[in-house]
Amino acid sequence: MTQEVGNVERDAKITEKRRLPAWIIVSAFLILVVFLALIGWGLSRSMRAGLSKGDPAPQFSMSTFDGKTINTADYTGKVVVVNFWASWCKPCEQEARELEGASQYFKKDGQAVFVGLAYVDTEPKSLGYLQQFGVTYPNGPDLATKVSQQYGVKGVPETFIIDRQGRLAYFRAGPFNSVDEIVAIVNSVLGQ
Repeated sequence: MTQEVGNVERDAKITEKRRLPAWIIVSAFLILVVFLALIGWGLSRSMRAGLSKGDPAPQFSMSTFDGKTINTADYTGKVVVVNFWASWCKPCEQEARELEGASQYFKKDGQAVFVGLAYVDTEPKSLGYLQQFGVTYPNGPDLATKVSQQYGVKGVPETFIIDRQGRLAYFRAGPFNSVDEIVAIVNSVLGQ
């Protein structure tokens, strides 16, 4: 029994010697909390959209697949529909003909223009996509995702509708369902 008491006392002294000071435990805990808070802050920033309704839309220049250069600054006073798409994107295929139909509808009076940017795509596949769906409005590659980064694109398809004053009036993540839907939205922006 005396030996057992001695072992218990010896174990208690060893445990006491191994225990870290309270200030080290508290400091480690605070560092962990700060680290987790920074990770949460970074994730929330990356999940936020790049533009909010009413924000000035970034102006950009691009070379189209047919060799022309367009600059969105030239469209001041018009509603501009900017669509990010890719040939590998199945939801993009669902709206390609609808966007073309809406662009033809507004082509008559020229109050709204459509611009497409191929997101992370190869030129041959992009050209095949445009031909397959009969897309005629200006389209070009978003080389190095420069424009999509300015707009805060998270995936495709994404469409930004810019009002006559150059502000974001409407944003859509995902495909449109019909020409009528696109026409109604663009008309509402034209009426603002």
